Amino acid sequence: MDKLKQVLSGQDGGSSDGGGILETANQASSLAWGTRMKGFLICFILGALCSILATCLLWLPGFGLPVFAGLYTFGNICALASTMFLIGPLRQLKNMCAKVRALATTAMLVCLVLTLCAAFWWKNNGLALLFCVLQFLAFTWYGLSYIPFARDAVLKLFSLCI
Repeated sequence: MDKLKQVLSGQDGGSSDGGGILETANQASSLAWGTRMKGFLICFILGALCSILATCLLWLPGFGLPVFAGLYTFGNICALASTMFLIGPLRQLKNMCAKVRALATTAMLVCLVLTLCAAFWWKNNGLALLFCVLQFLAFTWYGLSYIPFARDAVLKLFSLCI
């Protein structure tokens, strides 16, 4: 368990990147392990509940789709932010911008913004729903990037189906 705590808190004995001002700020604001776990669980559960609630509210006549788009996007942001409690914000941002997931991160963030724009600014329900679906796919593809060979397995599965 101690090894897991060390890896998730960034103390895995690997090489350091020089320790700039952001690294110093990240270390200065580190939380205790129990607090990190509580923050992770609260944020992740809040994100999941928002997404489930959004799906239930989708079918309300009149204003269901904008509420769905807003809550669903907020739920995804909470779920994404929950991992920052485990590994810290700086390491999370470095992981998100890593070469293997930079495209998935960009697609996910663009879909988050476009979903909100379509729902609240452009007031186009069809686009909002399309961007929610794309948001789900981008978030799934981003999540798969953390599992070794998962993307390759999904691509192979879809190629077999086609």
